Amino acid sequence: MIVNNLSLCYHNKLILAPMVRVGTLPMRLLALDYGADIVYCEELIDLKMLQCKRVVNEALSTVDFVAPDDRVVFRTCEREQSKVVFQMGGMGAALLSDPDKIEKILSTLVKGTRRPVTCKIRILPSLEDTLSLVKRIERTGIAAIAVHGRKREERPQHPVSCEAIKAIAETLSIPVIANGGSHDHIQGYLDIEDFRRATAASSVMVARAAMWNPSIFLREGPRPLEEVMQKYIRYAVQYDNHYTNTKYCLCQMLREQLESPQGRLLHAAQSSQEICEAFGLGAFYEETTRDLDARRAKLLARSPEEAEEPAEDTSGIIKMAIKFDRRAYSPQITPKMCLLEWCRREKLAQPVYETVQRPLDRLFSSVVTVAERKYQSTLWDKSKKLAEQAAAIVCLRSQGLPEGRLGEESPSLHKRKREALDQDPGDPTTQEPAVPGELCKKPFVALAGGQESPLEGW
Repeated sequence: MIVNNLSLCYHNKLILAPMVRVGTLPMRLLALDYGADIVYCEELIDLKMLQCKRVVNEALSTVDFVAPDDRVVFRTCEREQSKVVFQMGGMGAALLSDPDKIEKILSTLVKGTRRPVTCKIRILPSLEDTLSLVKRIERTGIAAIAVHGRKREERPQHPVSCEAIKAIAETLSIPVIANGGSHDHIQGYLDIEDFRRATAASSVMVARAAMWNPSIFLREGPRPLEEVMQKYIRYAVQYDNHYTNTKYCLCQMLREQLESPQGRLLHAAQSSQEICEAFGLGAFYEETTRDLDARRAKLLARSPEEAEEPAEDTSGIIKMAIKFDRRAYSPQITPKMCLLEWCRREKLAQPVYETVQRPLDRLFSSVVTVAERKYQSTLWDKSKKLAEQAAAIVCLRSQGLPEGRLGEESPSLHKRKREALDQDPGDPTTQEPAVPGELCKKPFVALAGGQESPLEGW
């Protein structure tokens, strides 16, 4: 059996279970504060992570994995280092019907990383099939297996099968983590140990009971809900958690109190500030956001050397301080369209745009490559589309070419429009006119890595 070089002990541990929309950074930190030993993040789709860019967020002291649409898919910090488990894969128990795929995925992960790999399953309709599956899983070399003691189709109101978990624990040599006891067994800290004994498991993973009140991990007993929610909100603001996620988690904690005056204020809240005000934390929000803004401003004011940024070779890049102002251009003719048309007329390869995002303020800068020359605006913009238009303008102005400004003649584009008007629309040989609106209908550009993608924002 293959064993990872690095291991995380899964014996006698209190564990926050992976929960969709719940296991984000504020909840994980709160669970650790209240006594959890290990925290799982919410279940994330592996394809989303492959599309993300790893960003060191100095303002928050976090490491972020940011999707192409600027959404933070996963955020972590030093506080949870060596305690957080990254949960990924198909949704729910999707892989249970494909044991070959389970084995292939786990074997690949175990061989490809020095980090401990764990697996979480539900039980199958028969105990015999369940034991056969977990033995197969154990042979892949994983460090531990978490077992939710319900079948795939069963819901929380169905009783959890402690007997099935116990049979698995007695069969395997690796640690077994018992899960699924929130409804029937776990209402307080002492119940966690009772559930562990009933299942003969090495550790216990708590889901909904921890979602309702993360202080359930405290040996001395849970803290008042108001105190827990305020502490959660503080983490959410400090780590710039999106208000919709913060609101969702607080609603899960309030439960039957959602119709209370405070619950109604939470339900009506449309920002982190309004959530804070609903819980008497308005001053905290103002102070924290002010400090965060000052920190970001200070980081932005540093020179590249002070910021310890990589010394990128920018020799040969033609730069101008240019912003793309939509109001100065025709909606039918944009700088990117003009540049593409010029490249086609000159029989050059179409422009290639490489765009990066600055983590501190999430602004964008783009470099366009045309005829093996690179062009870039020195001004950062608020969107990828605007940054690309600015880069196109730099190229066009460097070449003395029209860029589509209002009142500016663009001979080739306007000539096509005039020729299209002269054609007989009833003539079957007439081709679709290449007017600007049609010219940019489905253009493609080669991205980094040789991929092709439809251009947006023309």
